Amino acid sequence: MASPQLSTIFIFMFLMLALIPISSSIPFVVLHGLGDKCSKDSVASFTNLLTNWSGSQGYCIEIGDGTWDSWFMPLVEQTAILCEKVNAMSELSGGYNMVGLSQGSMIGRGALEFCDGPPVKNFISLAGPHAGTASIPYCESSLICILLDDLIKSEVYSDFVQEHLAPSGYVKIPTDMAAYLEGCRFLPYLNNELADKRNSTYKKRFASLQNLVLIMFEHDEVLIPKETSWFGYYPDGAFEPVLLPQQTELYIQDWIGLRTLDEEGKVKFISVPGGHLQISPGAMKEYIVPYLEDKASTRKMPNTECTSQKRHSSISNFLTELIGFTEYKPVIHPRS
Repeated sequence: MASPQLSTIFIFMFLMLALIPISSSIPFVVLHGLGDKCSKDSVASFTNLLTNWSGSQGYCIEIGDGTWDSWFMPLVEQTAILCEKVNAMSELSGGYNMVGLSQGSMIGRGALEFCDGPPVKNFISLAGPHAGTASIPYCESSLICILLDDLIKSEVYSDFVQEHLAPSGYVKIPTDMAAYLEGCRFLPYLNNELADKRNSTYKKRFASLQNLVLIMFEHDEVLIPKETSWFGYYPDGAFEPVLLPQQTELYIQDWIGLRTLDEEGKVKFISVPGGHLQISPGAMKEYIVPYLEDKASTRKMPNTECTSQKRHSSISNFLTELIGFTEYKPVIHPRS
């Protein structure tokens, strides 16, 4: 029989062990942009760097075949596939963080708002066209671009284009709002813009985020206007001026909970130098990694803007410095 003193020691040790906090790393998912795929070196390197820097496991989730489907599969279908994949991953069952790259941010928001599933803790968006874009993202000379030209000429809000061109789901022409609200099949629902179809569940899910990090690129010429990365946009009926997010009806009326999050101090409006998705390693470590690390939700980060006076490493320097590439291979493909 154990002595009373020994029993007391065992009880004391048990209580002390029970009080020791157990670190549980929250995984994150990466959603690539238009024209990319998870297997590309650029996207894989981006995911691996964030994994290594944060100490949390990252997963790039592919939708369909990647490149082709990112252009031609409707965003509603892409979102449904993402929801199915997230729900099938046991690693994410306790909740996860999300990193969206341009169009990937829109699909990620779709999963967050439209789908039942494990909770998204922190949502980091790089150059996401959250309030829309007034033009189809640029395209290089290729067979895909020839097909795109034909689709665009047939009217962006037509049933055919909406069913066969993914970016048409967030094209918002401010001088054609009636056609946008009637014909666009993704963004008006995502942003709760349809007065007779506003969904309180979408707002509740979006407002449940612990942190929303919105990164805008100062020289972004792909998104029109670039301020859409912050939910800023043109007023209805005109292409000027560009409204700050706090000046938009979406924010003022709090259609999706953006104002609620902002008033709780959970929205970080970040501006970094560079073109579309051209982010430096320093900016990645400062603005993304803290929200992927353990207990990121308890960290406080200044809601500040990174001005163009700050030193900006080029993408090629980034890769040379970090992974030894000597030729230009962007960590994030410069396309939405």
